[in-house]
Amino acid sequence: MSACSRQLSFPPHFTPSSSTDSTTSLLVMRRWSVPRVRAPRPDLCRLPLSLPSTSVAAVTRTCRKSYTVQAAVQKTPSTRREAQDPLLQQRSALDNLTTSKRTCPDPHALVAPQLAHLRETLLNLLGSSHPSLTEIAKYYFLHPSKQLRPLLVLLFAQATNGLGAKYPEKQWAAECEGAGGRTVELDSPLTRPDVLNDWNPNMPDHTASFSTMFSLQPSRPPQEPPVPPPAPSTSVLPKLSASVLPTQMRLAQIVEMIHVASLLHDDVVDRSPLRRGAPSAPVAFGNKLTVLAGDFLLGRASAALSRLGESEVVELIASVITNLVEGEILQLKAMHGEELGLTGPTGTRSAAVGQDNWNVYLQKTYMKTASLMAKGARAAVVLGGCREGEVWKEIAYAYGRNLGIAFQLVDDLLDYEAGEVTLGKPGGADLQLGLATGPALFAWEEHPEMGPLIERKFSQEGDVELARELVRRSSGLERTRELAKAYADKAREVLTLLPDSDAKSALELLTERVVKRTH
Repeated sequence: MSACSRQLSFPPHFTPSSSTDSTTSLLVMRRWSVPRVRAPRPDLCRLPLSLPSTSVAAVTRTCRKSYTVQAAVQKTPSTRREAQDPLLQQRSALDNLTTSKRTCPDPHALVAPQLAHLRETLLNLLGSSHPSLTEIAKYYFLHPSKQLRPLLVLLFAQATNGLGAKYPEKQWAAECEGAGGRTVELDSPLTRPDVLNDWNPNMPDHTASFSTMFSLQPSRPPQEPPVPPPAPSTSVLPKLSASVLPTQMRLAQIVEMIHVASLLHDDVVDRSPLRRGAPSAPVAFGNKLTVLAGDFLLGRASAALSRLGESEVVELIASVITNLVEGEILQLKAMHGEELGLTGPTGTRSAAVGQDNWNVYLQKTYMKTASLMAKGARAAVVLGGCREGEVWKEIAYAYGRNLGIAFQLVDDLLDYEAGEVTLGKPGGADLQLGLATGPALFAWEEHPEMGPLIERKFSQEGDVELARELVRRSSGLERTRELAKAYADKAREVLTLLPDSDAKSALELLTERVVKRTH
């Protein structure tokens, strides 16, 4: 089988359907192997991940099974390998010495200074020539949030910086004037300001006013970029720096901007009255300004993204925006498919819950929630110098994908368990919107009468109340939390390939908190 061959895998009680749409199965059912993932030289901070003829790294994606980065090592007794490799002996002794001393630091506390700086400087990116647009663009940033997405970016930066082969070059760019990686350079436009900004009183003074006709401007003389230092010798053992580069700080801001833009658009589509414990933007400013503010945030994020100087990161984050739109279309198809003319399977046209229902639900969950976490984390590692063939960015993606799905599963069960005061948004909103999430799908397996309610999208009087009662009488909430825990456990499992650090421990602790959270 080739490295990109697909192999479908279903939960034990599901059976493949010949009518399964290929789009429905995208990103939730695929398995492929990366036969020779590049790993750096073994050293005291980690085990070797790629040994000739003894290991293979595989990335596994399944429907109700979690996304995995696997290291399938040939079964050689550990004692025998340690006897052959003195570095493994030293690593084993070091692990035994430090394991008892290490504790799991609080994830937010570990990067609290960076999160505070991120929040303070983020608002500077949102200035518009229209005060009302600036006000609404900043609206959700002024209310408390979990900041989970920028948190993942910062933690993976600390957990992997120094491991990638190109990290010395990235570190040099963050310190060398003209290399493009310093904070002041990330704040500077690549295009001349009077072209990029037109007339904007909140931007630099030399933008172009429209009171006169625009004259031809002389071209700027080209500037020779500085030459990076030669790559370090392969005999130099890489080690963790536990730092965050300016480009990674900016990425953390970008992913939060994209997240808030999606919230602005979602609140218009869902007609949500509350967000983060306050009136939603559509309630406070109206639908039109809210949609425009979301578009404005995406524009600001795109401009900031272009200055990071890494095309793979641009591609990753651009695909997140695509995923958000596709996920919203999937949700609209389930809610208002017929009236909007959206065709295709919605997973509700059968007498019993099955593969299509779960595929659509989990695909939507990935696209609307997990994609930004997974690709944001992967992008952070790429900005830290991870090259193609190195496993570090695969770890980041697998962790973010599994954690993101676990996070949304818990969010869906909290919609049944918690109220507005706890959630900061209306409780029971999913059923009111006609959405069947994990608890309802599990309840359907135990109570067939849930099927007709889901098919008519809880539209008749008393449907919402009956559906909540069926979920309460079933084990739907417990099974949803168990499924979330399985995804979170898989996220924690892939971290074993990372060297020990405070950031790694914080990421491990985060998998527990996501499942145990109550809001």
